[in-house]
Amino acid sequence: MSDTTVTAVRRALQENMGDPEGPARNARAERLVEEAGRTGDTALLLDALFNLLSAYNFSSESEKMFVPFARLLRMWDDRPEDFDGFAAHRLHWMFKWVSSGMLDQPDIPLASVEKWQAEMEHRYRLAGYSERAVRQGEFRIARDTGDLPRAERAFAAWLAADRDEMSDCHACELNTQGAWLDLLGRPAEALETWAPVLAGEFTCAHEPHVALASSLLPLVRLGRTDEARTHHLRGYRMIRGMESMRSSVADHIAFCALTGNEARALEILAEQTGHFAPSGDPDTLLDFLASVALLARRLGERGLGGQELPGPAGRTWTADALHAHARAEASALAARFDARNGSSFVGDLIAARMDAAPLVERLPLGVRARGLLTGTAPRPAPAGRAPGDGDVHALLTEARRRSAEFAEDVHEAWEAVRRAAGPAAELDALARAEIADHAALGGDGPEARIALLDEAAALYEEAGRPELAAGARVRRALVLGLTGGDAGAPALIEAECAVLRGLGAPPRQIATALVHRCQVLLGLSREGAEGAPGAGELERAIGEALAYAEEHAAAGRPLRARAADAYELRGEAALLAGDPAGAVAAFARAVEVAEEAGLSWYATGPRTDLARAAMACEEYGTAIGAARAALEHGAGRLSEGASARLHLLLCDALTAVGRREAAVAHALEAAHWADAAGEGGTLGAWARLTLGGTLHHLGRAEEAASVLEAVLPDLERHHEDGQVVQARWWLGECLAALDDHREAAGQFLRAAGVAQGWEDQQDHAVLANLAADCLDRAGRDEEAERAYERAGALWRALDRPEAAVRVLRARAWLALRREGSPAAARELMAEALRACAAALEAAEAPERREALGAELAQTHRQTGELVVRSCAGEPGDEDDDGTARAAYEEGLAHVERAVAAFAACGPALRDQRTAAQLTAAWLEADLGRGEEAAARARAVAAEYGDEEEGVAAARRSEAENLVKYALTSGD
Repeated sequence: MSDTTVTAVRRALQENMGDPEGPARNARAERLVEEAGRTGDTALLLDALFNLLSAYNFSSESEKMFVPFARLLRMWDDRPEDFDGFAAHRLHWMFKWVSSGMLDQPDIPLASVEKWQAEMEHRYRLAGYSERAVRQGEFRIARDTGDLPRAERAFAAWLAADRDEMSDCHACELNTQGAWLDLLGRPAEALETWAPVLAGEFTCAHEPHVALASSLLPLVRLGRTDEARTHHLRGYRMIRGMESMRSSVADHIAFCALTGNEARALEILAEQTGHFAPSGDPDTLLDFLASVALLARRLGERGLGGQELPGPAGRTWTADALHAHARAEASALAARFDARNGSSFVGDLIAARMDAAPLVERLPLGVRARGLLTGTAPRPAPAGRAPGDGDVHALLTEARRRSAEFAEDVHEAWEAVRRAAGPAAELDALARAEIADHAALGGDGPEARIALLDEAAALYEEAGRPELAAGARVRRALVLGLTGGDAGAPALIEAECAVLRGLGAPPRQIATALVHRCQVLLGLSREGAEGAPGAGELERAIGEALAYAEEHAAAGRPLRARAADAYELRGEAALLAGDPAGAVAAFARAVEVAEEAGLSWYATGPRTDLARAAMACEEYGTAIGAARAALEHGAGRLSEGASARLHLLLCDALTAVGRREAAVAHALEAAHWADAAGEGGTLGAWARLTLGGTLHHLGRAEEAASVLEAVLPDLERHHEDGQVVQARWWLGECLAALDDHREAAGQFLRAAGVAQGWEDQQDHAVLANLAADCLDRAGRDEEAERAYERAGALWRALDRPEAAVRVLRARAWLALRREGSPAAARELMAEALRACAAALEAAEAPERREALGAELAQTHRQTGELVVRSCAGEPGDEDDDGTARAAYEEGLAHVERAVAAFAACGPALRDQRTAAQLTAAWLEADLGRGEEAAARARAVAAEYGDEEEGVAAARRSEAENLVKYALTSGD
């Protein structure tokens, strides 16, 4: 077989190792074993078999790895000399996979598992390895079979043994240790054990993925729900496309099912239906089925047993049907493990998972599951008496008393009367009128409300209470004016107000009519309706209502409530007139009046308005205080949408004062309440966009990316291009921070594609530049070059020479990498120098000259570095014909120009100047001029003196090292 074929197979093996987990990679690995076998190259065949084992192990076909491992073991026993050191290491390493893999197959007898464990111990001892991996294997056998005393002994022996090259990586070991502690009911210790993995101190191909999933329920049980949310957002994104993560997917489903996030769990299940396949490790299938059964059971308990769910292929599943199926399958599989193990340990654990009770009522996650829950669970009956329960006349007396006192729960009291009365109750006309009047407050739509108010007015007349009938007609006109924009509504209210005055009605009714008139006038002004009042007329009406309410304030709390209403209306009018400062003063006074009257609950509206107006005035402290008070005093009374808007306002205000950590909680609450209000795609999407941006600016890139990826469909469907561009921009920055530069470039390019149609091309240019940078880092050279050219053209069109110069420098470095020839790269750097010098000469504004001067200095420095780096050798090399020395001299000259240019920019760029000085010193040393190099380095150290700041310490350290190097290199 030719060397070309061997090389091709070896290259294919390398590529296959980097392919995504799954059947495609496994099938290719199988073919490569056949091709390697035909070459006659034993080393290549070994590599192919190891590649196949790895592919199987990290896929849903892990049960297939026993056959190729047995083949490898025979080859080792027959001809150990064919195995070099690396191959021998890999064989012993994969022994652990096979031993634990057997344990995961319930049809392999326990005696066979123990035999392989003993074989592993024997071979490790012969090879001179520590007992650590062996004792860990014994621990797994004891743990999984429920032999807890043996597991404790093996666990202690495992930790006591020395780590060596057969030990699992630190991350995997800590994960297993933490899971054991959690199993023993010690979640706090488990989380402490996992902490270095969760923090990224120890990582591997599957960590912290698994630890993040394992930590979810322990965190919730300990009340650390914010951390649990974070781990879900970080962790599920990591494992979404990984076949070998079935157990971790199960953990995320269970977490969602037990925290009020069943819709999110369904979204995960819909993405992961492939995990229903019986292939792979039965123990991971068992975990998955148990979590599915838990989720389906929770939906049934919520009254959604008929909800259609994703499930195994071949039929349609309801929640109840999937629950029965998953529970039966999981129980049967657990029974197979228990029969093999001789205990009930596995079955008990699985039953506990399937029957687990919810841990919290709700835990907002910041992501919305769209279109999966098609039904809604029945709401509990409202508090109060059922129809016919109790004495309706006693309830009526109580409701009238609460009305007279202007009590907070007056509407609930009248609702109790309505339910208790029913259609058969014998009530007089007055009582029936009052019931209809109060029912109109919660009527479904203006037509229903108007009908109830007409009924109330007629019954009031029948009862001989014309003043109350007039009040009902005032409320009817209010509905017409606010919902239908009826320009005649103010006149109707004025007429009824005259009736009230003529009848000698109580001040409470007249004050209410005057306030309702102002509300209608304000509504007409806000809508710009025909017949809308001017600002003066509106203010006169508000002033009249306020004066009347304050004049009769002694009549009780209802009059003081009307005064608060008038101040609130004055604030709304000020906002409409573009006077937010005046609005702040009016809303604050409305709150004061309500508070003075002992009506804190009634001040929820003005507090909300005060928060909104204070934000417009950038009075963030006032906004925060008012919004928090509104949420506190309005609890249970605010609508879901109003709650969402208040939380979103709080998020914005806290962000404005730099309290982003606190802002995150309110963005989460805003998204939750928007979803509850049925505004998940609109207001909820805005809240999630805000949440994603806040997390991004906090440096929590994994969480932010999860939120932004989830919200994009809603933004594209319901919001303007600007919000979509912002989401993709932030998402691109998050992905870049996670070193996923190719995907980051894709987000920047999509955003740029939208922004290119905007009149202002600034965002288009920035996004094109960001895309180019990411493509460059991703090694997509040709695409990066095109993106840089696009960005450079945009910067030039925007007259931003400093940005265009930075693009030219980036293209120069890219050209050096792409072509391997310095000519094109040096020409691009030269072009950057010319462009920067020309722009500097033309600039007049001092700040513009300073910015361009800094770019010129940076360009000289990078030119010097590029010239030196593109040189084939170093000065003094035996084969140097003087070319290297000339390049270093040229580079030094550019760096010296950079030092001078940085110095001309003043002290603000001192750190950049000293960095350039040290670069010049290194070049001097490489050129053999040790004394000159040392002098440059000492000058930098002296300039920083005794400063303790980080840059100063770094510069001094580098200068000291440079002096030592320079003086030992000599002339």
